[in-house]
Amino acid sequence: MSATCDHAAEKVTAALGFDCHDVSPVVSVHNPFDLASWTMPILELVIIGGAVWALVHAVRRFRAGDPVNLALWCASLVYLFVTEPPLYFPEWFGLDKQYGFIFAHNIFSVQFMWDRLPLYIVACYPAFSTLAYETVRVLGIFKHRGALVGSIAVAFVCQVFYEIFDQLGPQLKWWAWNDANTDVNHPSLASVPMNSMLLFASVSFGVMTFLVVKLAGTRRGWPLAWRIVLAGVLAPPAMGVFGIPSGVFGGDDPNVTAQAWVLGIELGLVWIAGAWIVLSQVRRRGTDEAEPMTAFARIYPTTYLVVLGGLWLGSLPDFLDATNGITSDGTPIGSGWYTLACFVGAGLVLVALHTGRRRTPAPAALATTAA
Repeated sequence: MSATCDHAAEKVTAALGFDCHDVSPVVSVHNPFDLASWTMPILELVIIGGAVWALVHAVRRFRAGDPVNLALWCASLVYLFVTEPPLYFPEWFGLDKQYGFIFAHNIFSVQFMWDRLPLYIVACYPAFSTLAYETVRVLGIFKHRGALVGSIAVAFVCQVFYEIFDQLGPQLKWWAWNDANTDVNHPSLASVPMNSMLLFASVSFGVMTFLVVKLAGTRRGWPLAWRIVLAGVLAPPAMGVFGIPSGVFGGDDPNVTAQAWVLGIELGLVWIAGAWIVLSQVRRRGTDEAEPMTAFARIYPTTYLVVLGGLWLGSLPDFLDATNGITSDGTPIGSGWYTLACFVGAGLVLVALHTGRRRTPAPAALATTAA
């Protein structure tokens, strides 16, 4: 048994179709047309392409005087490198008894860190954070209603876009959760742990955005690089804070039903608060004008939604034929109803983004994001 592949990791990666003992410790490259699912190279293209575009967009805004997009892009990578290694190798950080082995990614075109970290996952963090932030910023929420309200809206937007991807991944073997880990991966909504749905897909990105806007949205204080690092490092502890309510019902004999109710209520609050903020901002357009539309906000969220919609349609026959939540290939399916709700939520966000705009020339200078 190697130091990077214990029994739990061995079992999960074997179900994905590879041996975690026979891996590269630094980097490995694989044929994108010879992966476990035809959907994988498509997913890589839309996520990695989104991250690259987000960086180009962030640099342009930085040159125009707004550092927040670039700071958020970089803080997302700090957050990644603080969060991911303990998830893959909890024993290295003394967390094996507290958290245990949680999940493993499958083999994609480019892999790092003993083949546990695909390149597209590195790209996921800045791609999703920029998608959510730029959508909310262009709606004018940060400018007119401040960092806190804007960050709550980011948590909602990230939830509805990310969970479309999150609910599909296990079925297509993009990754696999360690179902035997009852401390972290339960309760779950279909195949997706509810802790991940709330704490990762909403709380962490909302908190990180708030910190970046408050710390990087001003030129006062520490150099920008240190403020970026601080925002990225502080995002993971926020997940622990927001996980306390459900954690009350944990321990040696966890009450999974109570935890599911608490997490469900918290997710409901994200939906209610986020949807109210977006809709109320649309109603205020008579007095609060939206920010000028950007190419990234106009094209990328829609492209992402269309591509993921196509991947869902391609996977729908196996989803509908699943028995007791398991497909004929032996993979667990996500929640169809929750995914449908997320598609509706994401679609409404895009409608709010693209409609009701005044047809006036965009100002020459970019408006500074409200702090």
